[in-house]
Amino acid sequence: MGSGVLGAIGVVTLTKVKHRRELLFAALPTLFAVHQFIEGFVWLGLDGILSPAVAHNMGAAFILYAQGLLPFLLPLSVLLFEPDVKSRRRMLPFVALGGATALYTLWGLTAYPSQVYVEGNSIVYINPATHKTAIAVLYVIATCGSLFFSKVRAMVIFGAANFLILMAVMAVRRYAFTSLWCAYAAVASIIILVYFWRSSGSRPFRYA
Repeated sequence: MGSGVLGAIGVVTLTKVKHRRELLFAALPTLFAVHQFIEGFVWLGLDGILSPAVAHNMGAAFILYAQGLLPFLLPLSVLLFEPDVKSRRRMLPFVALGGATALYTLWGLTAYPSQVYVEGNSIVYINPATHKTAIAVLYVIATCGSLFFSKVRAMVIFGAANFLILMAVMAVRRYAFTSLWCAYAAVASIIILVYFWRSSGSRPFRYA
């Protein structure tokens, strides 16, 4: 149900794209929808409706996107969207950090087995290589930092919303951080739809 609603939001957002540089950022709601759809199969596997192998494989796919791809794709999408060279250069450190974090995470996911289980009505994803405070800090800087330094006001709002959600999840259910933050970030992607809808008259930017 949730992934279907997010998918509809994603499709509407993509129809508002006016330049290829906008495409990756506009695709984020759709990617979140696919991500939540994948977690649905994890739940079915953990509930015994599907095989444990399905829960394991879908859990690995969920972690791959959440911890391996998102910290790189998000700052890259902001860099592509920025209207001028100066603001795009500000994004380069975040893209580099996100890329390094993604490579380390991908290595960790292949080098160490991940645990996927239910605790407190939430799914917990744990990998020995990525379940570290230092990696979490780098992850937050790469994903939220690029948004805060954007010239586009809606991106700053999106970044602030995600950061507040992140802090709330860490305070209440840190053990289920990956699952809950991605779920709430998906809901926050409505901000992206609103921006694309309302800024239709001022886009595309005159990209240098």
